[in-house]
Amino acid sequence: MLIPADPFHAFVDYPDVPVANAPSGTLAGLTFAVKDIFDVAGYKTGCGNPTKTEDAAPAAHHAPCVAALLDEGARFVGKTHTAELAFSLDGRNEHFGTPENPAALGRVPGGSSSGSASAVAGKLVDFALGSDTGGSIRGPASFCGLIGLRPTHGRIDIGGAMPLAPSLDTVGWFARSADVYERVAAVLLGEDKDGPALKRMTIADDAYALLAGAGEDAAVRPGIARVGEFFEPTGARVIAADGLAAWAQVFRTVQGYEAWQSHGNWIKSRNPVLQAVVRGRFEAASRISAEEYRAATTKRAQISETIEAILGDDGVIVLPTLPTVAPRLDADEATFESFRAQALLMLCTAGLSGLPQISLPLGLVYGCPIGISILGPRGRDRALVRVAGEILAS
Repeated sequence: MLIPADPFHAFVDYPDVPVANAPSGTLAGLTFAVKDIFDVAGYKTGCGNPTKTEDAAPAAHHAPCVAALLDEGARFVGKTHTAELAFSLDGRNEHFGTPENPAALGRVPGGSSSGSASAVAGKLVDFALGSDTGGSIRGPASFCGLIGLRPTHGRIDIGGAMPLAPSLDTVGWFARSADVYERVAAVLLGEDKDGPALKRMTIADDAYALLAGAGEDAAVRPGIARVGEFFEPTGARVIAADGLAAWAQVFRTVQGYEAWQSHGNWIKSRNPVLQAVVRGRFEAASRISAEEYRAATTKRAQISETIEAILGDDGVIVLPTLPTVAPRLDADEATFESFRAQALLMLCTAGLSGLPQISLPLGLVYGCPIGISILGPRGRDRALVRVAGEILAS
């Protein structure tokens, strides 16, 4: 890493290779870090796995999203830890160690963009790149008290990155301030799709019902009310008529099938050492049939139509980002698996629909952050970022 110290174990211990950035630009003066699934010229891309790291040669070129940031004057300072093969929501990595959560010490930072969230929350960088397939930007943002957008699928070029599930994978980033977030958004997102001002707000009643307890409910209510000051409330409604559990299963099928297509041959040929939970996820993924995947894809299209009908071209859906705060790092495996199952119920809607969702640090419970999310129409990512800034300034 190209900074003096890493007290939160956010950065991968690669040999320092200076990376040139433009001397001026819209991001001049800002420092950033990059999740270790994206290529940075001169650095390996290890993807949180020792075998991947051993096999990798230093990248010859920057991933397009990295190059765009450098071209606008941002200064790269290092690559950050990722959960193994980006297949985790809690961010633990038994091979290289788990980054600390500076906003909730002793608790996980969230994953899989764990090191990037840790670096930003710990004020080691101004912003950091991550990715979001099943919640790997939104979850760590909620856990670490940060702003985090899962963009419209395909909005940002994800070339030069390790795939997990390509029809779900997106590029995202973390920042502490709305100003920095908007500056990065202008570089990575380009111009929004034309549309009217976002004005109607629907509360996702079924997602809200998944909050873990009275403490979480009390923490989230003021944040939702704060968001509501910027929209015309249309009330609360059930988003998934057939249940969020059914939607989450569709997500698991799509993600699992594509993850095995991305990594199955490598796992079979290299037989890498994988964490037990990650190996279990890939073993389950290997059993998903093409027929099941096709059926899930059909259902996914129906889910997307449902959400887009609710949103129209001027609406948003508001929901808690996650059911509770970050689990303690020393929690048992059953606690982590229970958390993951509940979290996917809340996170799956944006992934299945391919729509943008931004998590804002608007709640605090048990001394830990908890996020509120706003999901918006396709291609209106910068409109979400702008209103997020207005809400946070209020």
